[in-house]
Amino acid sequence: MQGNLTIEERFWAKVEKTETCWLWTGLLDRYGYGRLWLDGKMAKAHRYAYELLVGQIPNGLTLDHLCRVRNCVNPADLEPVTGRENTLRGEGVAATHARRTHCPRGHLFDEANTYLRPSSGRRCRACQRNSQRAHRAVRLSLIAMDEMTS
Repeated sequence: MQGNLTIEERFWAKVEKTETCWLWTGLLDRYGYGRLWLDGKMAKAHRYAYELLVGQIPNGLTLDHLCRVRNCVNPADLEPVTGRENTLRGEGVAATHARRTHCPRGHLFDEANTYLRPSSGRRCRACQRNSQRAHRAVRLSLIAMDEMTS
């Protein structure tokens, strides 16, 4: 029976429409996104739905699930955005850190008090200065103790 259905009919057979989301009931990948066979390859169900009902996804953009439901295929819940924007809107570590307005010690992350480290992100200048002062003080006290014992 399935062999006689069009791709579109197979797609809609696996969509459950709720009041808010259109849930993909077929295969899910390990991240919870819907997957379907399309032209002999696995494709993401939400991308297929968007292109079917809205149109081409602009080059360089990805679809953000505004509803935060990964197996939702409702184009009204999908917005083309840059990969960076999609990541920052999420709940992952990068997004959580990016939303922070203050360092762990309470200093404001603003232009004057923040510097970027390519490998580890934002750093607080005030905390860095305090750390350097403390390190210098320990080093000087060790030198002074060494001179007293010599």
